[in-house]
Amino acid sequence: MATDRKATVTWNGSLMDGSGTITSTTTGAIGEQAVSWPARSEDQQSGGQTSPEELIAAAHAACFAMALSHGLAQAGNAAEELKTSATVSFQPGEGITKIGLTVEGRVPGVDEEGFRHAAEGAKNNCPVSKALAGVPEITLEARLA
Repeated sequence: MATDRKATVTWNGSLMDGSGTITSTTTGAIGEQAVSWPARSEDQQSGGQTSPEELIAAAHAACFAMALSHGLAQAGNAAEELKTSATVSFQPGEGITKIGLTVEGRVPGVDEEGFRHAAEGAKNNCPVSKALAGVPEITLEARLA
């Protein structure tokens, strides 16, 4: 059965001078979040504002961790813990140019090579990775704790 998730955003003004708010999401778990062009395009503290790329990073890290956890369990080696991060690089005028996934895992019964192989499979097959297939570069750093 398919599930649908929805987010609603209100934007006021021009791109450079305007601002917006994520006003609702399906579950309400995200809550209202301010968004702006400076929060998206400048490498500085954004004053509590988020960006589409930050939300994509969170979605990609979560999806990748779930896919890796599932793959490891299916192979008979359930993970005790996976610490995952995703870094999304945004270049104004070009878009998202790179995503870097990093994972450190505690997985009994798996060696470094097996862990990296499982992580590569998760990177290639998690639904968010597939949705982001147009990103020019998606890298992966995977290691055991």
